[in-house]
Amino acid sequence: GKTLCPQPQAAPCCGFPAAMMTYNIDVGYLEGLLRGYRAGILNSTDYANLTQCETIDDMKMHLSSTDYGNFLQNEPSPISTTTLAQKTTEKLVEEFNFLRMQAVEPLATFLDYITYGYMIDNIILVLTGTSHNRSSEELLEKCHPLGLFDSMATLCVTQSTSELYRTVLVDTPLGPYFGDCISLEDLDEVNIEIIRNTLYKAYLEDFHAFCMKVGGETAEVMGDILKLEADRRAINITVNSLDTDLDLKSREKLYPTIGLLYPEGTSRLIKATDLDAVRSAIDAFPDYRGLLSEGYDDDKTIEDQFFELEVNLNRLAFEQQFHYGMYYAFVKLKEQEIRNIVWIGECISQDQRGRINQYVPIF
Repeated sequence: GKTLCPQPQAAPCCGFPAAMMTYNIDVGYLEGLLRGYRAGILNSTDYANLTQCETIDDMKMHLSSTDYGNFLQNEPSPISTTTLAQKTTEKLVEEFNFLRMQAVEPLATFLDYITYGYMIDNIILVLTGTSHNRSSEELLEKCHPLGLFDSMATLCVTQSTSELYRTVLVDTPLGPYFGDCISLEDLDEVNIEIIRNTLYKAYLEDFHAFCMKVGGETAEVMGDILKLEADRRAINITVNSLDTDLDLKSREKLYPTIGLLYPEGTSRLIKATDLDAVRSAIDAFPDYRGLLSEGYDDDKTIEDQFFELEVNLNRLAFEQQFHYGMYYAFVKLKEQEIRNIVWIGECISQDQRGRINQYVPIF
């Protein structure tokens, strides 16, 4: 089928001596900036201080001594967790966009790929909202800023699914994913989650192919990260479809064709009809063996455990040089940091201090 992959120029990361000579010409300044941003990610001391706070205003005071600075200074008290999420996300978007504006090829295309995942989420949000007659302003407010594109506003006011389908096909970078995998007849309420997973499958496979073409350290680091993401989706699709009408053939079409589980693990997952079958399907893979174990850790969901695996891989990305994986890792680590800050804020505002330490530590 079609692919979004442009042909990358000569891989910047192939052959270590060559990479050292040429990589910094294009990317050295940006990598320096990125490592500066990474140094500003909250550490265990920051979290220890945040969990001691009595109110979100106390959190604001502590965060002002970190790289977040005075990002909440214009917000009236008491500050809500929604504001906390919005302002921390704005900071991430500002840093990412600054890197994106300075990037040259093939890094510029790589950074575009990072935004496609958010675009998929936004399109699904608009699809769901439109079918429930939500107002376009409300939908746009809920969209993730990294996944906004020029025709987003048009998308929110489309009157019919056929109009929406054409807009996505023509005006967004996701057109090829839609055109290859989804027909107009598929766009109904029942299929919204299937559409999300079909688009993600196409996106992950395409992003993986692009990273392999770039080669070198980028292929190695991003290969591991995208394989984990593909496996997360395969396991979640299986678990979430156990008690639904989704037949096994349709389920098979949603599994990405990359990942540690592919093809052996996924062929077992296809046949799984209950949780025990899912457990035995992933039992041969040490990284995932504990995910569904009974009594392993009742406070942790599968999602939390995947977040921990993801944080670990993203942290390791910064241990190497001359690759693009650290840009992806930075965005994902900041996302986890935002989830952590909001979690701590929620526990404080709802007086659930017993659960306040259930965040995912990063550094």
